[in-house]
Amino acid sequence: MAQIILIEPDRVLAATYRQGLEASGHRVVMCASAQAAIYAADEIWPDVIITELQLIGHSGIEFLYEFRSYSEWQTIPVLIHSHVPPAEFSDAWELLRNELGISHYLYKPLTSFKQLLRVVNDCLVPASAPVQP
Repeated sequence: MAQIILIEPDRVLAATYRQGLEASGHRVVMCASAQAAIYAADEIWPDVIITELQLIGHSGIEFLYEFRSYSEWQTIPVLIHSHVPPAEFSDAWELLRNELGISHYLYKPLTSFKQLLRVVNDCLVPASAPVQP
C-alpha cells in the first residue's frame, strides 16, 4: 500500500481518482492546493505525488520548486496529471525531469484511470525509468 498525495482542484475528479486508487490498495490524501499538499507531505511522508499543474493560488510548477527544496523529499516520485498539453513543456522536459524530478507527465484528456494506476504502480518500483511525454 502506497501513501499518495493527490493534488487536484476539481473535487469530482479528485473523488473519482481517490476511489479508484483506494480500491487498488493505496491510501490517498486529497489536496486542492499546493500549500495543503506541502502540509500533507510533512504529515504523511508520501510514496508518490500526483499533481495537476493548474492549481488555485500557486501553479503546479511553483509547488514542485517548493516541494523539491526540501532535501528529504528529493527522491519522492512526482507525476503530473494535467489538462495542460505536454507539448507546452516539450522544450522544458529536461528541466522538469532533472531539476524538478518529474517521473511522468500524463495528459488528462488522453489518459484512462487504468493508465494512471499503471504509472502510479510503476513509480513505486525503484528500477522504473522516467517516461517522456
